[in-house]
Amino acid sequence: MDRLSSMATFVKAVDLGSFAAAAAALTMSPQMVAKHVAYLEARLGTRLLNRTTRRQSLTEIGRTYYERCKAVLAEAEWADAAGDHATGTPRGRLRINAPVSFGTHTLTPVVTRYLRQYPEVEIDLTLSDRYVDLVEEGFEAVFRIGRLADSSMTARALRPFRVVACASPAYLRERGAPADPSELHAHQCLVYAGTRAGASDWRFVREGRPVEVKVRGQLQVNNATALLSGALAGFGIAFIAEDLARAPLASGQLMRVLPDFDTPSRPMHLLYHADRRLTTKLRSFIDVIVHELGPESPAQAALDAQTG
Repeated sequence: MDRLSSMATFVKAVDLGSFAAAAAALTMSPQMVAKHVAYLEARLGTRLLNRTTRRQSLTEIGRTYYERCKAVLAEAEWADAAGDHATGTPRGRLRINAPVSFGTHTLTPVVTRYLRQYPEVEIDLTLSDRYVDLVEEGFEAVFRIGRLADSSMTARALRPFRVVACASPAYLRERGAPADPSELHAHQCLVYAGTRAGASDWRFVREGRPVEVKVRGQLQVNNATALLSGALAGFGIAFIAEDLARAPLASGQLMRVLPDFDTPSRPMHLLYHADRRLTTKLRSFIDVIVHELGPESPAQAALDAQTG
């Protein structure tokens, strides 16, 4: 058997959760999917998947091998994409990683517009708030919020990531609107309980002076959309991404809290390995992202007009 084909079949079986689903996606029989996986297990001398009649799960070695397979397959696809440079037509599959909230509410609409423009491209968009290794995990590009520590990658600056404190009119009528960040101690604050340390420390800026307050509340959740739902339901004050809150703020479903205080922004970048990954499809993706989400994008100009 061809090893790359077996790797691709194994990855598809893991991604889709069953041999039957992988078989349907790859237009082969479930028995052939099993043969590909058995071939890899025989080569490695170990089991990759624990299988029962109802479910399958990766073994510890299988999990490591799965990540390596994705990286190998991405490299193989990058090599095959050499012909795209001759035609100038973006085609093939792009694996992209982005933070959950940003990817859900800001990036996905841009991605769908990109795919309409380039119908021969497929995008595998993985949303995760954990730090991913671009090369080891086979991603062509990743979005990062915060200061960059890795200088080996090429970084394209995007518009900053901003957060806003907001609550429903009903909550503010009932509890009153805080006039100073120190008054947040007396309020029900909806806290993001993600992987980032210090998520309960809300930061504000006034006249260039930073103000930091540690908040607390009954509800802690690791999903920004859930925090938005809590705020819309009138349960408390949320500190969430400006993009996520923009529509309910415009409609009056939410109101800005502490409007006399600015909230610090964090830099955002699109990272990629220019030497190994700059295929025609990736170059076209970068161009669209920078045009729509870059520091000089029309969206950023509109934001500057609103705040200026």
